[in-house]
Amino acid sequence: MADEVGDLIVKFSKDEYKITGLSGGDTVKDLKEAIYSKTSVQPNRQKLLGLKIKPSELTDETPLSALKLRPNMKLILMGTKEDQIEKVSEAPADLPEVINDFDIEEEEIAIENREEFLSKIERRIKTYQINTLNECRPGKKLLVLDIDYTLFDHRSTAEQANELMRPYLHEFLTEAYKSYDIVIWSATGMKWIETKLNLLGVSTHQEYKICFYLDADAMISVHTPKYGVIEVKPLGVIWGKYPQWSEKNTIMFDDVRRNFIMNPQSGLRIKAFRDSRVNRSTDTELIKLSEYLNCIADLEDFTVLDHRNWREYRKKPAHKRSNRHTETDNRQ
Repeated sequence: MADEVGDLIVKFSKDEYKITGLSGGDTVKDLKEAIYSKTSVQPNRQKLLGLKIKPSELTDETPLSALKLRPNMKLILMGTKEDQIEKVSEAPADLPEVINDFDIEEEEIAIENREEFLSKIERRIKTYQINTLNECRPGKKLLVLDIDYTLFDHRSTAEQANELMRPYLHEFLTEAYKSYDIVIWSATGMKWIETKLNLLGVSTHQEYKICFYLDADAMISVHTPKYGVIEVKPLGVIWGKYPQWSEKNTIMFDDVRRNFIMNPQSGLRIKAFRDSRVNRSTDTELIKLSEYLNCIADLEDFTVLDHRNWREYRKKPAHKRSNRHTETDNRQ
């Protein structure tokens, strides 16, 4: 049964949100993704009250046709918005970004090598299914990109997607594609990733191709002594499935440091793109990052780089660029 479910009303806190466009053939997971797009409550943090089904029988794969939903039926959402969670779980500004920092404590260095976390990565490699959109190209390095606040301001309101898109996005991806295969990894669900990238015109662009998408299911949770339990994006999941890539030829852009705590050497924290209506006329971050990617594209080993210094590195004349940063650089 694939008939339209009709509008649903989700009450969250003091507000009500209308959910539209779902059919009986969609699943509870699709419903949660639609609710997330309206409320910013992650699907894995949602608890829905008012469904005509026993909680023990409800799974993400349950079809909506089994829930006996009625048009304008009201559901109550219990959960916490992502920005509220970030206030209590956001790592401090001095969260270490690379493992050769002189101020990193031994227990923090050990996070990426902890056996229990590596075992989680192995399970993801075995169980997580990747849908290849475009074949990887031999000899290309790997660029892994976040979406929210990296390529797209998903909190601002706008009538057109291009008003939320980070300036120079298509130019950046076109230039990067010359030397890098591109992968998108977002801490949201796959349907929401596909929706965003379709709206932005990324999935159908003729000048570049995306290899594949990774969603929240590819992430793992780790416990750190200082920052508690956090969800992270371990690049080992990709490297385990695609042996042509490793820490030597992979770079990840994300506006949240903790996402690459399992691979601090490979991560570059990008300046978050927020309040697009104000900042889209002045934001040039992607132009500068494109210059950096071009500067390092011919290096055989990215592990000699300290991506925290990317702004200074791209300004250096080619003959003065050093593959290794000095001890002074690392202390800065």
